[in-house]
Amino acid sequence: MIDQQKKDRVNGQVIESLPDTKFRVQLEDGSVILAYLAGKMRLHYIKVMIGDKVALELSPDKMKGRIVYRY
Repeated sequence: MIDQQKKDRVNGQVIESLPDTKFRVQLEDGSVILAYLAGKMRLHYIKVMIGDKVALELSPDKMKGRIVYRY
């Protein structure tokens, strides 16, 4: 299992909300990826809206991510 420190963490901004707690996020480098909400954020009912700045952990292929923090 990969340690939390070894995962790629990047920042971005939510540009579109999709069904099933998925979002389109524009990263700081300009690329747009598909991201889903982390389980702890669902558990604590943290809402993410369009325009929110978020922190993500990227998958190895860098095209998908998990939203782990909302600023």
